[in-house]
Amino acid sequence: MRIYVYLDESGSIHKNSKTKYFAVGGYFTLVKDKNKITSKYKKINKSIKDKKKIDLKKEIKSYDMSDLEKIEIFKSIQDIDTFYGCAKIFEKSSMKKEIIASNIFFNYAVKLLFIDCIIPLLNFDQLNENIEFILSVDNRNIRVGDLNNLEMYLKTEFCLENFNFKVIYYDSATNYGIQLADLIVNTFYNSYKDRNIVKKVLPHLKEKNFRISLFPGHKIKGRNKKIEYTNNESI
Repeated sequence: MRIYVYLDESGSIHKNSKTKYFAVGGYFTLVKDKNKITSKYKKINKSIKDKKKIDLKKEIKSYDMSDLEKIEIFKSIQDIDTFYGCAKIFEKSSMKKEIIASNIFFNYAVKLLFIDCIIPLLNFDQLNENIEFILSVDNRNIRVGDLNNLEMYLKTEFCLENFNFKVIYYDSATNYGIQLADLIVNTFYNSYKDRNIVKKVLPHLKEKNFRISLFPGHKIKGRNKKIEYTNNESI
């Protein structure tokens, strides 16, 4: 079975950054809804650009959107059968050591995202096949020499599981899945950074579609129920 994961980050983990939080997240879905999700997002994205007279080739970041535009996107996407948003939020003040290599920490953050927010929702009693996770990741902060690091890291960390990982890097300006991931992770990042920024958006998000975890520890908000593949969330 293939599970498609779209990831982005918000905040900064760099040692010189004064931001209080760092977040990695986005959403995952199954093959039957992969194109449906991005098509719906693309349609609303185009509508926003047309209304604001923005070049269709220009990427709109989450901070460029109004609350109403964000709400419209979430409402149109969150009830698609196999759409699941996820985010791992890192409270930097709790870390005992300075982060020297941000790319290595990003790999670690993605692993924790899987452990806390993705894998717990999978119902292994109903799965009798290997799982291939196909990750789409923004390439803006990735050096050429690091392109294979995340894939090899995840394969090593989960070597005892029937998981395989394939990581593909994209320019987010050309990938609507990563653009949607940016909106999701930025929304939950801001819910910790300054809740007032997203206070009008958060009430419209349905708990069944999102799972958030806070670091340190494994404090979970949102969905706990495992995905039931035998109902409308089927493969």
